[in-house]
Order: sequence, then C-alpha cells, then structure tokens
Amino acid sequence: MKPVLRFDDPSITVAVVGCGGFIGSHLLQAIFEKTCWRVFGVDLESYRIQQHLANPRLEFLCADLADSSVIKRVAAFPVVINLAAICTPSRYMDEAAEVIRSNYDHPARLADACLKSGAWLVHFSTSEIYGKTSAESGLLNEDHTEISFGPVSASRWSYATAKLLTERYIAGLSGLSWTVVRPFNFVGPYMDYMPGVDGEGIPRVLANFSSALVRGEPLALVNGGKAKRSFTSVHDAVEFLFCLFGAAPESCDHQAFNVGNPDNELSIGELAQKMRSIYASIRGVDVSSIPEPREISGEEYYGAGYEDSMRRLPDVSKAERLVNFRARTPLDEVLRESLEWFVSHYS
Repeated sequence: MKPVLRFDDPSITVAVVGCGGFIGSHLLQAIFEKTCWRVFGVDLESYRIQQHLANPRLEFLCADLADSSVIKRVAAFPVVINLAAICTPSRYMDEAAEVIRSNYDHPARLADACLKSGAWLVHFSTSEIYGKTSAESGLLNEDHTEISFGPVSASRWSYATAKLLTERYIAGLSGLSWTVVRPFNFVGPYMDYMPGVDGEGIPRVLANFSSALVRGEPLALVNGGKAKRSFTSVHDAVEFLFCLFGAAPESCDHQAFNVGNPDNELSIGELAQKMRSIYASIRGVDVSSIPEPREISGEEYYGAGYEDSMRRLPDVSKAERLVNFRARTPLDEVLRESLEWFVSHYS
C-alpha cells in the first residue's frame, strides 16, 4: 500500500528515475524546496540539474533501467517515481523496437522489483494510450473510454501500445502498490531540445515550433494543423504529484489519473499563430515579420507509417475528486513562460 508521506520527515528517500529530464528536473527542484526528503536520482543526463548535484540530499546515478542492478537499487526505496521514456515522435517511426523496450521491457522489470520490495510505484504513462481519437472525441476518461489503435504498419503507435501494455502489466501484478499518471502535453522550461544543437530528430510540437521561431523558419503544420491538444504547465504537473504524495492511500492506490488542463485546448494551427504572436512580443517586433506557417503531410514530415490522434481532451474529474487537484495555469501564461525560456536559452 502507498506509504503515508510527511513532507517534514527527513528519513524519507524517494527514487526518481529520469530525474534529469524535463519533468524530473522540475520535480527535483520542488522536492528540495517543499520537503525534507532525500532523493535517489537516476538518469543518463544531468545538464538540467547541475545546480543540485552537490546537494547532500541527492544521490545521483548516471545509468538507466536497462541495467538490472540499477532496477534493484531503485526498488529498494519506499517510493519509486518512473519518468524515464523514449517519447519523441520521430523515434516512434525509426526506432520502434527500441521505443518498445524503453517503454515496456524496462518498466515491467521495475514493477516486478517493486512488487518484491513493497515499494509504491508511481509510473508515468501517456495520454497517447487513448489511441487514434477522432475530431469528434469528447472527454477521455481513465476508466470508461474505449481505445483503438492504427494498424501494425503504422509504427506511430509503437510508443502508445508499449505504454498501454505497461499499464496493463502493472495493474495485473497482484500485491503491487501502484499509481499511473497520464500526462496531457506538459510544457514549460527545459522541455525537449533544439535539433542540431543539443539533440537530433524531431522533438514534440512546442519545442519544434520554438526551434523554428528562434531560427526564423516557418512553423511546420503537419496535416494542416487540424489536430487539437490541451497544454498543461509542468508546474501544475508537479503540483499534482504533491497532491498525490499527500493523499490517503485509498485515494490513489491502484488508480490511473489524467493530468491535464481541458481549458487550454486549441488546434495546432491555432497554437502556431499564438506562438508567432508571443514570439513577436518577446522580440519586440511586428508579428508580420515572423514567417507564416507552412503545411506539410505527416508522412513527409515524420516518415512512412505516421498517423495522428485528432483530439485529446482529458476528463480531469477523477484527480479533482480523489486527490483534490485541478490544473490552473492559463494557456497564454504556459506558452509565454515556455517560449521565453527557449529564447533565452538558445538565442
């Protein structure tokens, strides 16, 4: 069962796999600011958390879950938060087998280890497990929405199917204490990378658009930018985790939660225009000087086997009911903070 966690208890150590990533770096900062806990952090990179590496409350291990000895060390702690994943769309297409290993094989072995040790596993899944949603899809509910994926030939679904199988595996382990988090487009400072500078391939849409703006290039609207998404501040996401940490065990054990902001929904085409306007404001220039977006097909942009979900709108009533959480940060504030960081970091 989920342990009772007091934020002022210095005897607690939580294991955070993926502590050096986008979400992990924000979570690490919040743990050190809001609690007396120690952290056992695991990641293959640490540039986002350089300021914490000398903190005596952090033990950092440069490794990943492919190593069985790492899994054993991680599972020895009472709380295990698994944020690690290959989660960039271009890799779903080109490296499907590796994406599946990253998002199913390694987490499944971690779940086995947590079952054996008695640890509470907080596993980050994805909103993509809801599959090939249509433009008419309504609210996506954790416990009732039916799920449909594209054909095997559409390698776009390698990530989503691996994540869903991991959820089902975790839920099938009798005796394991677990909570699943399904993020809906978390955005904010430190998200992703700029291709050709500190990463390769195609990042997620916000970093992709930000890269194009900084480089003075047209924003690429895949399949016309008609798909809709709702965007969530990473700060709200971290706040959800603290609601989870403080919740009674019966409120969150053996539960999957959508974490998103349905008030922040717009089409990708609308997102492109908003980002052009915000970028013009940040630069102090007229928006007409920013290149207009260009349309491109999904297959031309990502490669053969690409398909998309046309709408992902989260039902967030469960998180509000069980752990008293609702995302509050408005869309314009989310986008401006993300883009201001990107501009200052890469310009």
